[in-house]
Amino acid sequence: MLKYIIKRLILLLPVLLGISIMVFVVMHVFTTDPASIILGQHATTEQVEELREELGFDQPLYVQYWDFLKGILHGDFGKSLITKTAVTDEFFARFPATVELALAAIIIASIFGIGIGIISAVKQNSIIDYISMIAALLGVSMPIFWLGLMLIVVFAVNLHWFPVAGRIQLGLEPVRITGLYIIDSIATGDMEALVSTLKHLVLPAIALGSYSTAIIARMTRSTMLEIIRNDYIRTARAKGLFERIVVLSHALRNALIPIVTVIGLQLGRLLGGAVLTETVFGWPGVGSYTVDAILKSDFPVVQGSVIMMAVIFVGMNLLVDILYGYLDPRIKYM
Repeated sequence: MLKYIIKRLILLLPVLLGISIMVFVVMHVFTTDPASIILGQHATTEQVEELREELGFDQPLYVQYWDFLKGILHGDFGKSLITKTAVTDEFFARFPATVELALAAIIIASIFGIGIGIISAVKQNSIIDYISMIAALLGVSMPIFWLGLMLIVVFAVNLHWFPVAGRIQLGLEPVRITGLYIIDSIATGDMEALVSTLKHLVLPAIALGSYSTAIIARMTRSTMLEIIRNDYIRTARAKGLFERIVVLSHALRNALIPIVTVIGLQLGRLLGGAVLTETVFGWPGVGSYTVDAILKSDFPVVQGSVIMMAVIFVGMNLLVDILYGYLDPRIKYM
């Protein structure tokens, strides 16, 4: 196992190197000069050139990339051109918000996805099955930003059930322990902050988890259909076991391996792909932070955020692979 993990970690190096090259080239070749943006439209050419020299943008690209790479190797992702604060500090100050949103989304997606998949498999070719699969198809096809806007219009603007945007009502932030407001609210006994956090979390979590719900539902259905056709399921039914026990204890248990794999991969995707949801709902996480940096051509923030999210995504994949081995001991790590 240790040999396998070390091999996977070594394979990460060329992946992360490729990502760093791509994001560096895109930011330096296809975006606006950050010196012009920082100084504004009234700056003179001399002022812009002076700032470019100060920031090191007058150096050849390969020199700038090498300096960037050396910084990463020392755990230094640079400072924001706008706030002059270390990128790692700003990133990890916002990361708990993204984690909380992604976890809420994957919990919703897992509960509804597995439930819908089981019902759809048990009721195969029934009206319930057709409705479930149509709903799953809609979940896969529907753009997240559009669903988010519709949720805001219906449940926030018209019905006033949930807040329009933000993470918590102003002035109710709990004492920071983990940065996850739900955990911090419970730990400090601040129920007012907990209720406000949950209200703000519902709509963005539903929007973000819609795609994952559909994927998990379809995977659960197909895996359950394959499992329930096996001989041992027929044997369990022939013994007179209740259908609920056959489905939940025998079929679902053996179908969990691919489902857990999909859930793990979806969680990694949600952590790195919450950009649109965070932007639509004004969620103060890493996604909105990165979008704001892109609009301002804040190179160090974009480069650092993309690489750190890539590390987290690949790390999630590795955890899923390890968990896969524990669920199915027949799997051999090579």
